[in-house]
Amino acid sequence: MLKLFRNDWAHVLGEELEKPYFQDLVSKLTVQYQTEKIYPESSAVFNALRFTTFEGTRVVIIGQDPYHGPGQAHGLSFSVLPGVKTPPSLQNIYKELQADLGCPIPDHGYLESWAKQGVLMLNNVLTVKEGLPASHQGIGWERFTDAVIAALNDRKQPVVFLLWGKHAQEKASGIDGERHYVISTAHPSPFAARKGFFGSRPFSRVNGFLRERGEPEIDWHIPMLAELERKQLAL
Repeated sequence: MLKLFRNDWAHVLGEELEKPYFQDLVSKLTVQYQTEKIYPESSAVFNALRFTTFEGTRVVIIGQDPYHGPGQAHGLSFSVLPGVKTPPSLQNIYKELQADLGCPIPDHGYLESWAKQGVLMLNNVLTVKEGLPASHQGIGWERFTDAVIAALNDRKQPVVFLLWGKHAQEKASGIDGERHYVISTAHPSPFAARKGFFGSRPFSRVNGFLRERGEPEIDWHIPMLAELERKQLAL
């Protein structure tokens, strides 16, 4: 059974969770998790919404679907669990982060520290079959994540949307650019990063917008793995 979120998203998306398509989606996935290898783990499917509340969302990064290899996906777009090799697109994100803000390139790909500061890392599709990218497109996730984006678009407090690549830009095409701050660039993948992602300085631009509004900036610096492990041991 999928572990749902128990924060303000539950209220915001309450009606969506009761719709027949979503109930059908949950039923299908419950069976698939019992009979096939699905990523991420069922307890992590909604981590993006669990780690970043509706009211706490300040930045949105839209991905496509989860990584489809063992141990990679954990519910946040672009992020992988500690100890897993950093994927190529995330390596390019780190390169731009270093060029933009001077942050050291971390030795892992775990982005939870961003999520806990209000960066909603939302995939368009939230699950995938092992070894089969895009295998869960069209089963209902797109409608659900559309509802997430629509709720943020309707919110009075502005949000920064980082739309990396055509897919994300199409997904968020209905965003009110007069109220929210939209940064659209090429995707950070090795095939596209040099076509407009590198040099786009998204991280400083986000913080500039937040600073102008009198809001705390995002600390984009990601602790090294040893520091993460020390913090975990201290808990």
